[in-house]
Amino acid sequence: MTKWKIRPATVQDSVALSECIEDAYSVYASRVTDLPAVSEGISDDIKKQIVWVAEISQTIVGGIVLIPKKDFLVLANVAVHSKSSGLGLGRALIEVADRVCLERGLNEIRLSTHIDIPENVRLYKHLGWHETSRVGNKIHMRKFLDAKVASRSFAGDAPKGGGDKDKPGRRTTRG
Repeated sequence: MTKWKIRPATVQDSVALSECIEDAYSVYASRVTDLPAVSEGISDDIKKQIVWVAEISQTIVGGIVLIPKKDFLVLANVAVHSKSSGLGLGRALIEVADRVCLERGLNEIRLSTHIDIPENVRLYKHLGWHETSRVGNKIHMRKFLDAKVASRSFAGDAPKGGGDKDKPGRRTTRG
């Protein structure tokens, strides 16, 4: 079983995280022609937003960008390197988002994903997300949380590698 560590990102992680995100979304490039610049501004995100990275053997293999709003958290980007797909890292990173949300006294997370990546919508629904609307090429979703989520360990304790079949990259839009 592959072990990983999930930790807060630092500015020094910017290049490696950008490369990881680009790799994760490269699998969609041939069928989704209007993806946004998926790794653009990651250095600023690390400075201004909530960004966590997943590492295996000190190599960044995933990341998540969260944007706090007054009454909810936005999951702006979650990505897993293609070589680490299927280990459960996507799910583990989303669980980090759940905990961060609750730690901030919030109980709602929102995201937008691309309509041409239905496998991501299926994963999000499996993880408790609900579709709220479709506008253009975006599917808007949200999830409400309860305190039970906060009881699972994370942060300093690295989650153990699992067997979930997560997809390599899930770019959501900000806002």
